Amino acid sequence: MKAVIGSTVVAEAATEDLVKIEGNWYFPPSSLTEGAYEKSPTAYHCPWKGDTQYWNVGMGDDVLADGGWSYPAPIPSSFDRVGQDYTGYVAFDRRVTISE
Repeated sequence: MKAVIGSTVVAEAATEDLVKIEGNWYFPPSSLTEGAYEKSPTAYHCPWKGDTQYWNVGMGDDVLADGGWSYPAPIPSSFDRVGQDYTGYVAFDRRVTISE
């Protein structure tokens, strides 16, 4: 699967390496394109997953503010609900094209 913004591939991994949570594909940290992520100051807390880290995602003219998010330290009980540890995995908002 690929996550693409404009002409920039910001993540790419085999489908079996991704985690699907609430309809969103989460890409593993090893699949993220180096240099395509900058921490955003936007704060959010999910009651069952924990504190969210938002990311400005992309490169050059293809950058989306708050285009991705991850959970750097998820609430441990959420692993049971998800079925695995998804620490640091990144999901993308609807402005990012996810394709096989």
